[in-house]
Amino acid sequence: MKTLVVLTCVFLSVYAAEKYNPKYDNFDVDTLIENDRLLKSYINCFLEKGRCTAEGSDFKKALPEAIETSCGKCTEKQKVNIKKVIKAIQQKHPKLWEELVQKNDPSGKHRVNFDKFIQSS
Repeated sequence: MKTLVVLTCVFLSVYAAEKYNPKYDNFDVDTLIENDRLLKSYINCFLEKGRCTAEGSDFKKALPEAIETSCGKCTEKQKVNIKKVIKAIQQKHPKLWEELVQKNDPSGKHRVNFDKFIQSS
């Protein structure tokens, strides 16, 4: 019985380590999307063209891996949020979106899979 408890704890700790920190699961992406000045500020942070908030710095660090793995370490809520934000950037600022893609996936090898992820329900 003790072995089962220990194995369960190990499994849960490994599983939890494979996901991004859920502290930003409730980040207000709707306000971000609706406020174009704020959205551009985050984009400029990601492109290293402007200052970053604490959240922006955290998002910027995770962005290359999220693109590479099609958000493989994202929680379900983070997947919903990132899809909303990316779609808004693609619609409102397509040139800046292309700059973000070029910066974070210069070879383009993850583009098709990431685009499929963004367009999925």
